[in-house]
Amino acid sequence: MSSPIKSIAVMTSGGDSPGMNAAIRAVVRAGISNGVKVYGIKRGYEGMIEGDIIPMQSNSVSNIIQRGGTVLKSARSDRFRTVEGRKQAYDQLLSHNIDAVVAIGGDGTFSGALQFNKEHDIPFIGIPGTIDCDLYGTDYTLGFDTAVNTVVDASKDDAGKIYVLIFVKAKKYPPGEFEKLSYEDHYLEASGEGYFKWEPTHWMPLPEKPK
Repeated sequence: MSSPIKSIAVMTSGGDSPGMNAAIRAVVRAGISNGVKVYGIKRGYEGMIEGDIIPMQSNSVSNIIQRGGTVLKSARSDRFRTVEGRKQAYDQLLSHNIDAVVAIGGDGTFSGALQFNKEHDIPFIGIPGTIDCDLYGTDYTLGFDTAVNTVVDASKDDAGKIYVLIFVKAKKYPPGEFEKLSYEDHYLEASGEGYFKWEPTHWMPLPEKPK
């Protein structure tokens, strides 16, 4: 039988999304109400590696749910992609006597947690937080509904009428195929990992804007 969990850590990783602060608050206050000591890991996996870990109290998460971003900050970590980096993160969790981690994030966050669990014995619980809504096993993620409605609202005029709404996806091209894309292809560079081209997936038929 596994030992009871006495302390947990909560973190946000990758791109931030609306609702992350509300999730942090819920984790902290639920943990405290159940007699569990709660820590916050700043800057995601990078902060975990560096030991940027702080104790959280109930008042640590007061007045945050209306704020954008994440109060714990977020970052991407190349070091966590390595075995050595994950071992450093594990050692930092052990030094703070953390028994489990609640990770709020998207596909990259969950992939990192899965790999970590294959190598070390500290369990992770994932809360899907991404405006992409691209995670297996759930139809909803924190921030997706807000992101979609923000796009819809931005497409309205002063009278509330929507005239143009186009849904697109980003198709990835490896670096060697970049020369095939022209300026009109609306490409975005992806930090040496390749390039993304915006391609329409479907159109919403809307009335033409009156003159």
